[in-house]
Amino acid sequence: MRKIITYLILLIAAVSCGAAKPTTEKERIEVRYVTETVHDTAFVDMPVIVERNETLDTSSVLECKYARSEASVSRGLLRHSLQTLPAKLPVVVDTKIVYRDSLVYQDKLVPVEKEIIRPLTFWQKFRMRMGEVMIVVMIVIGLYVSLKLYLNH
Repeated sequence: MRKIITYLILLIAAVSCGAAKPTTEKERIEVRYVTETVHDTAFVDMPVIVERNETLDTSSVLECKYARSEASVSRGLLRHSLQTLPAKLPVVVDTKIVYRDSLVYQDKLVPVEKEIIRPLTFWQKFRMRMGEVMIVVMIVIGLYVSLKLYLNH
């Protein structure tokens, strides 16, 4: 059993050489909110209101830029009427408008073609092929050892 473990460690050490590629794609999302206040004027219609009053007094005067007042005396009674005039009043209205803008920043890997200066040497090709062969050998040995352990128990 000790020999098998030693062979497996040597086999893994022979096959485990390789370079890792870093990931290059990155994505960042930026959201911007812009609030804008718009000053606007709205017009409000005033309702027409009519009021009447009777009193024993002899005179009454009432004036306003939005209302008209009339008074009259008949049979010892003062009649007084107040009538509002139709008018539109300006009212300042502040409206807030919120703009939402999303920006997506994404880095992408752009493939660049590089010219090969010289082809691979025999030794480089041999090492590449031996790596493939060692992976297959390691799988076969692993299956053999696991079957042998399974059948012995």
